Amino acid sequence: MGLFDFFKKDKESKEQQQALDEGLQKTKTSFFDQLSKAVAGRNTVDEAVLDDLETMLVHADVGIDTTVKVIDRIEKRVARDKYVSTSELDRILREEIVELLDANSGATGSRAILDRPDSPGSPFVIMVVGVNGVGKTTTIGKLAHRFHSAGKKVVLGAADTFRAAAVDQLIIWGQRVGVPVISHGMNTDPASVAYDAVQKGVEMGADVVIIDTAGRLHNKVNLMNELSKIKRVMQKVIPDAPHEVLLVLDGSTGQNAFLQAKEFTKATEVSALAITKLDGTAKGGVVIGISDQLQVPVRYIGVGEKMTDLQLFDRTTFVNSLFKK
Repeated sequence: MGLFDFFKKDKESKEQQQALDEGLQKTKTSFFDQLSKAVAGRNTVDEAVLDDLETMLVHADVGIDTTVKVIDRIEKRVARDKYVSTSELDRILREEIVELLDANSGATGSRAILDRPDSPGSPFVIMVVGVNGVGKTTTIGKLAHRFHSAGKKVVLGAADTFRAAAVDQLIIWGQRVGVPVISHGMNTDPASVAYDAVQKGVEMGADVVIIDTAGRLHNKVNLMNELSKIKRVMQKVIPDAPHEVLLVLDGSTGQNAFLQAKEFTKATEVSALAITKLDGTAKGGVVIGISDQLQVPVRYIGVGEKMTDLQLFDRTTFVNSLFKK
């Protein structure tokens, strides 16, 4: 790496950290306001502090089951260490949340594309799912930008052929990013689009093919059947495709995002999550709860409107930013 590249990478890293800090600001403000009230006038972490902390975590949309896990961990720390001051509480809370998320980490799946050599033999295929309105197509565009900016060859497949303007929206993103979009227009067979996109990816030696899919069909059986058909058709070109099924969730909906995630994991085999719109909500704790409860890794988080504001999720960086005062 040359000196220019080093400084460029360092600048990008600082910009991403700033975007993350700013994107989590609403959650942090709400979180620490409540934490300050919970420990006001107290010297030790006692049962009353833990009760207040439990309420605070639930309000941050961490979720009841995950909150219970976190409180249990802190109770064990307090019992083991005998004396824990309230001034240490944010450090302990930070450590326990990072450890809780540890099981769902690692640079695997689509995260590892950036580390792969160009054109490794066949494209890495990502099928993107999620209900309408969560930012699914926008996430695909930002993901394409991330890969394309890193020098990877990208193909997009506009297989959400049922939603008005979904195809046009993806084509616009393709033009902005500078990557080809395979489209058959509205009200066409999504599986046919997916097949052609994967075939195009193979022909041009692409590194990654990203397939957009319908946000919602009128019942779960239809959704399951449609997604299964898309998978089967893609496997005629690449037998183990898709390599990742990425579920996009709107973080600003809090526990509703968790309920959506549960429904989609029943309808298809979700292997990774992207949680968007965290900059517009005080419910950033939902990232912790969803990752813990579903045991599905969070790959990406959206913290702003810019193309660079879709970030790789790193549990330590995320939690440290959440606790940064």
